[in-house]
Amino acid sequence: MSSTYGTLFKISTFGESHGPAIGVVIDGCPAGLTFDTDFIQHDLDRRKPGQSRITTQRREADEFEVLSGVFDGKTQGTPIALVIRNTDQRSKDYGHIAEQFRPSHADYTYQTKYGSRDYRGGGRSSARETAARVAAGAVAKLLLAQQGVQVQAYVSQVGTMKLEKAYADLNLALAEENPVRCPDPEMAERMFQYIDETRKQGDSIGGIVDCVVTGVPVGWGEPVFDKLHAELGKAMLSINAVKGFEYGSGFAGAALYGSQHNDEFYTDEQGRVRTKTNQSGGIQGGISNGEDIYFRTAFKPVATIMQDQDSVDIHGQPVTVSGKGRHDPCVVPRAVPIVEAMAALVLVDMYLRNKVSQIDRQEAGIL
Repeated sequence: MSSTYGTLFKISTFGESHGPAIGVVIDGCPAGLTFDTDFIQHDLDRRKPGQSRITTQRREADEFEVLSGVFDGKTQGTPIALVIRNTDQRSKDYGHIAEQFRPSHADYTYQTKYGSRDYRGGGRSSARETAARVAAGAVAKLLLAQQGVQVQAYVSQVGTMKLEKAYADLNLALAEENPVRCPDPEMAERMFQYIDETRKQGDSIGGIVDCVVTGVPVGWGEPVFDKLHAELGKAMLSINAVKGFEYGSGFAGAALYGSQHNDEFYTDEQGRVRTKTNQSGGIQGGISNGEDIYFRTAFKPVATIMQDQDSVDIHGQPVTVSGKGRHDPCVVPRAVPIVEAMAALVLVDMYLRNKVSQIDRQEAGIL
């Protein structure tokens, strides 16, 4: 089982949903970075459960501990180990599915592949694991901020309720002022009521998280197989419940003519080469082109619902699975910091890889 991501800036996550703790080891973070614990904790607070009645009521403080790699508030260039203790597990809530396969969960595939599974909240397949990613992603954000790069995600759709405005026409700072994390206050209220009504019906609903990255210079990305958008897609699709990824014009671009879709170049007043439009989503040829990078990530409805469903047990016999425990009726409000974290991890790795590539080219006399 692969629990590691990255080439130069690597993370390895560990722990299970109902184990003693979860955590992450970050390898490759440069020395001398100011380790802002408040910033990291703030991102964890954005992801933690129990934020409102439309999220799971599991109560976890998600306070992290630093085990290594930081001294006097600075990174040391050595592996950084962070741990988050689990304090509110209710493993008894999952006893009834010890030999049952929950529809659309990882129960059947994990059991078949590994011959056993941790049925307590899903073990490693639980979204609880993403707290470790958010902690690592916050460290990546700190490093990116030194390069003038900012990552901002928000909820653009819940079920059929879709925010039609482009990100440039929104005040993205407003996303953190409501529990849905939608930057349009009116739409946010409608989405909240929609999710709450879905919760009362014992059902779940999916949604979409948009993400905008500003400040990325020209040159990040490693063709041909490690293209920037390919790595972003892989990172987003590694998040629990994600079913779709598109960047730039995405699938809508398939309906356009080339004359409509092409981003024409021009030189601005500062002498920089820019594009008049940004159908490319800030990436061309797998390499950042200096424009905003934007993409969308689609999340399915949460698989655990408070309704009876037909399934089979480990012996292949028909059973009725009853939903129990504490679960989100919609994951997208808490997924916003997870999307940001995975984007930051991709970008910081690409930043370091590009830096090394430039040094190699200079030494080879190419630059």
